[in-house]
Amino acid sequence: MATPVSPLAPATLPTLPEIAGVRLATAAAGIRYRGRTDVLWVGLDAGTAVAGVFTRSKCPSAPVDWCRANLAGGEARVLLVNSGNANAFTGRKGADAVALSADIAARAAGCAPAEVFVASTGVIGEPLDATRFEGVLPDCAARAEGGAAAWEAAARAIMTTDTFPKLATRTIDLDGVPVTLNAIAKGAGMIQPDMATMLAFAFTDAAIAAPVLQALLAAATERSFNCVTVDGDTSTSDTLVAFATGKADMAPIASADDPRAAAFGAALEDLLVELAQLVAKDGEGARKFVTVRVSGAVDDASAKRIAFSIANSPLVKTAIAGEDANWGRVVMAVGKAGEPADRDRLSISFGGVRVAREGARDPDYSEEAASAAMRLPDVEIGVALGLGDGAARVWTCDLTKAYVEINGDYRS
Repeated sequence: MATPVSPLAPATLPTLPEIAGVRLATAAAGIRYRGRTDVLWVGLDAGTAVAGVFTRSKCPSAPVDWCRANLAGGEARVLLVNSGNANAFTGRKGADAVALSADIAARAAGCAPAEVFVASTGVIGEPLDATRFEGVLPDCAARAEGGAAAWEAAARAIMTTDTFPKLATRTIDLDGVPVTLNAIAKGAGMIQPDMATMLAFAFTDAAIAAPVLQALLAAATERSFNCVTVDGDTSTSDTLVAFATGKADMAPIASADDPRAAAFGAALEDLLVELAQLVAKDGEGARKFVTVRVSGAVDDASAKRIAFSIANSPLVKTAIAGEDANWGRVVMAVGKAGEPADRDRLSISFGGVRVAREGARDPDYSEEAASAAMRLPDVEIGVALGLGDGAARVWTCDLTKAYVEINGDYRS
């Protein structure tokens, strides 16, 4: 079912520059959708380092299993993504479909199947007809290119219930050498990643060893995609893979102790934070972008669990949709989190307007000010526990009738 573009979508899309060693093409294979692209091909030069993080679901998709196994090789030549079918909960047929997909891609690229990384998103439980790739991948390999239009087309090809493509780019200086990072993502529902988002892919021309890239990606993920939720549901297909072509004119970053590793890691985290926020802004049916900040917890982990308890509460999210500064629902979410909390030390604010302090309504509470904060498209919920130095922030969206409509019609 077609849905209107999220009101939280960016006014313009960024222009992503070319990255040496990365070539993209899209195609319409008719996997589920008609009249739109549903296949993304990314060709990568020999020697491209790869790192990845994946769903912690105990029911992962066949492509997730395939990518996990191939990470050990440390190099990639092709990324193949399809939308419309997740190839999850498809048994032996699913594994065979991934193997055939990788074989078709490998033949088109002239590489080994183990150098092909595969990701799928869409309906769970329906077999994927991998023979559809036979008719499109050789052509994709022949016409792939790296211009700005190719990056936007790539982001569109991997969309499912997304209402806008998600792209981001950064350019940093590493000891006088300019290095580029580009990334695309998709995700709007079934989002509490516990690793990444449904699908996200980052590319750089930096020369960086696979083990270092893996460590930096894992750390950046924890502070970006692992801080976003739409509905509290972790997908079977969550995949975040990063590729480094090594084409920048620089000595390789071979150790995490290299000062350039920290600079690269900071840029990577900043890039992924932008994409994670875009996922929340495109939450199915979303009308409000919500940041939940928890401070004063016993430690950071406790703060994060409390923040997610608030962000995933249907009562909190519907109050936000109704522009109601209902702090009682926030109190409920804090109390149910199972983490240390003291009712009589608790303070709560909406958009910087404190509504509750030390376990009771704030003496200076202003209904007018609180209501004004709730009418904004960006809403921040602040919770101060008064117990320690632990802090966390997570991003989410409101819960509207449109979420039910989108998911009620998803397979029809």
